[in-house]
Amino acid sequence: MRRQLTNCWQAYRLPNKTGFWPLISYESLPLAALLNNRMHRFNLLTLLGVTTTFLALTGCAGNVRYPSYYTLNPPSAPAPESINGKPVLGSLAVRKFVAPSFLRAGPIVYRRSAEQVDFYHYHRWAADPRSAVTNAVAQNIRDRQIFSTVQVFDGRGASDYLVTGTIDHLEEVDQDHDVVVDVSLSAQLMNLKTGDILWAGSSSETSKVEHRTVPDVVSEMANATQRAVDHLVSSMQKQIVANSGQAAGGL
Repeated sequence: MRRQLTNCWQAYRLPNKTGFWPLISYESLPLAALLNNRMHRFNLLTLLGVTTTFLALTGCAGNVRYPSYYTLNPPSAPAPESINGKPVLGSLAVRKFVAPSFLRAGPIVYRRSAEQVDFYHYHRWAADPRSAVTNAVAQNIRDRQIFSTVQVFDGRGASDYLVTGTIDHLEEVDQDHDVVVDVSLSAQLMNLKTGDILWAGSSSETSKVEHRTVPDVVSEMANATQRAVDHLVSSMQKQIVANSGQAAGGL
């Protein structure tokens, strides 16, 4: 009986030709095949996903949009009317004009209404428009020979008078079927010795843009800025001339 049981146990342990136990071989093959099939699907899906992503990135690379950059270049104004004889006042410094944060953020601004402000995110200023306006004002004053010297304030040196100003508007405005630019400046002149405000004024220019393109908008902004600067400085000059006969030495 013991020999018979031993033979049965050996027979049960006898491997087949593949080297696996009969019980394990025939029950495990379907599971292995299933796992192998699932792994094959996973590899295919992974490869497909990677390929699709690569093709998408490659295809989009050819459609990347880069920003366009512009500078505000007010054209040279005609020679303004100067004061005959010697300059009326002493030295002048022009401080860099200030502006609302949305005008100095970088993107060119446009409005669809008085309350709504939008930005051309792919059309940006290459240089701060405040510097362009400041330089235009300084040059316009210099050309009129109102002061003995005119320079842009750099924090150094001492001047007798100081001009400070603000860019209130420098944007495109969409009006029904028309596109216009709105440029508005304000400034004041101070006697640094006394602290008195000798003059304060503002100037606004609105101009229609013939072609509805951003380069044309920027070009018209420059033209409108030049006119606004000219009107602003002209206003200051008239005030100075009017006061010069009364208290030229005390200004």
